Amino acid sequence: MNRTESLKKRKDFKIVFNKGRFLANNYLVMYIYSNGDSINRLGISVSKKVGNSVVRHRVTRLVKENYRLNENRIKTGYNIVVIGRVNSSNASFKDIEKSLNNLLRKHNLLEYKEK
Repeated sequence: MNRTESLKKRKDFKIVFNKGRFLANNYLVMYIYSNGDSINRLGISVSKKVGNSVVRHRVTRLVKENYRLNENRIKTGYNIVVIGRVNSSNASFKDIEKSLNNLLRKHNLLEYKEK
């Protein structure tokens, strides 16, 4: 992830939650907040309600990989927090991909670049 850093600190998450906009679908919830930088900062949170540590880590990996594959199409300058919902524990790679792309499109974060 060359244009993205991790969002790790609790205070950074709280800023995005309190001041940012959010949208949700069956598998994910996405909060965004402009950070004024030339990079994105991505935070992923999966609650214990989703499942044990193996399941939570799997959901995190699926979200991170789908974000990485679309990173070159995502506008920069945002703090993005993605939260895995309970339904995401049974989701396939394609389900998470569709869900993440849907939320990115609704937030107007996807740029369509010609190949």
